[in-house]
Amino acid sequence: MSSYGELLLVEDDVALAQWVKEFLENEGFSVTHIINGDEVLPTLIDKKFDLVLLDLMLPGLNGLEVCKEIRRISQIPVIMLTARAEEIDEVIGLEIGANDYLAKPVKPRVLLARLKSALRITNLNSATAQNELIFGALKIHKSSKRVIFDGESISLTSGLFDFLCLLAENAGEVVSREKVFQELKSREYDGLDRRFDVMISTLRKHFNENDRGEERIKTVWGKGYLFVPDAW
Repeated sequence: MSSYGELLLVEDDVALAQWVKEFLENEGFSVTHIINGDEVLPTLIDKKFDLVLLDLMLPGLNGLEVCKEIRRISQIPVIMLTARAEEIDEVIGLEIGANDYLAKPVKPRVLLARLKSALRITNLNSATAQNELIFGALKIHKSSKRVIFDGESISLTSGLFDFLCLLAENAGEVVSREKVFQELKSREYDGLDRRFDVMISTLRKHFNENDRGEERIKTVWGKGYLFVPDAW
């Protein structure tokens, strides 16, 4: 059976938790069960999970407090469970960062469908994030090789785009000439070739650095090139 990932089940009703755990494990999840709300953050820090199924009424921190704490450190999907069906609980839960909300008793197939949906959305968002690099007014779409700056499309050659993308992927770190040549030319830097210095100047013109007096892409003499992430 295919694995859907690691799920953290936070539920103080032991009988219910055992049923949910067995059902989800049969469906391909790996489930860790804890009872107390105070245990959630240490557990998330200690082990990587893909999703949290969180009861509202818990010993220690309640589900709403736990969800708020989770959102301080992670964007992991959180689905809340509760025997209380009041609308206000649902609204508060969603406002503090829960991804979904189910009232008990939960039908097994409904629960499974909601979990799979949360994971699909998370995977889609993750894929989108990996395909896009965003720094202030700059957006780089890697798959389509499009660059948007200040709301306008910037036309770059393939070589300039690949160079910009490499620098942006290493934002805040100096990228050596040796690494640039290895990544983009698949050969060693000979110590003389200055083509990328010229390309730095061209990129600066595209992004109007001279007009604004801002150094968004720097040449660090003797070391390489630096994409400044907070200058866009």
